[in-house]
Amino acid sequence: MELVSAVRSGDAAQVVARTNLPRLRHSVVDQVVSAYLDRIGQKRPVRPFERMAVNAVGATIADDLAVRLMTPENLSVLLRSGTVRNAAENITFGTMSSFAELDVSNIFVLAGRITPVQPVEFAVRLGANQDAGSVSLHYEGASWKLSGITLPPKVLSSIVDRLPTR
Repeated sequence: MELVSAVRSGDAAQVVARTNLPRLRHSVVDQVVSAYLDRIGQKRPVRPFERMAVNAVGATIADDLAVRLMTPENLSVLLRSGTVRNAAENITFGTMSSFAELDVSNIFVLAGRITPVQPVEFAVRLGANQDAGSVSLHYEGASWKLSGITLPPKVLSSIVDRLPTR
């Protein structure tokens, strides 16, 4: 798999070339907004108007955060080491299993981690359990491209804890 090779070699340009950045950013934005709504809902019920406002304004804030998290350098580090960070602000949100350590030669282990999402998309768990995180690959043109990253709950919590509650 070319993406795995690019990640292992640390070639950020090749990683980005094998990534659908808008889809990837959208996957992170959706997770952050959803985790944020869960967080504010834990303390009190979220009114429908608030939910609508958070979805509108929160998506903008989450999109800005996702853009900073998904720079070529940060994306390459995340996939290679599993470290979720914002290098520009020197903030580390936590870690997940590394995509570079995915053993693509062991087809039986790999097959057990694959979950079909759509006919042209599948998710691959990066470790034995859900806390390891996962990546989604989408078939585009003549190749598979990275289209999503599912962050572990602890990493999402760390990101959401930095967002305002009001």
